[in-house]
Amino acid sequence: MTIFTCILLVFLVVCAIAASLSKKLLNTILIFMSYSLIMSIIWVLLESPDLAITEAAVGAGVTTVLFLVTLKKINAIIKKEDSREETDE
Repeated sequence: MTIFTCILLVFLVVCAIAASLSKKLLNTILIFMSYSLIMSIIWVLLESPDLAITEAAVGAGVTTVLFLVTLKKINAIIKKEDSREETDE
């Protein structure tokens, strides 16, 4: 059990570093979602299911959706059709 916990903690640190070094916003959001899911698994291992459910729902669910909607609103996510039109001009 401790080996699994140590592996999860290493993944947690890797996700944190990758999120801070990532250049693309969409990749950063997906890495952040992975971070929240790993954190919720760690909360389950620490026998705190209420925090695990909250972390999974808020961290991986609601926050990710809000970030994606924000990127869509500020036009940071460009559709493939739009990028093709820009290259044709």
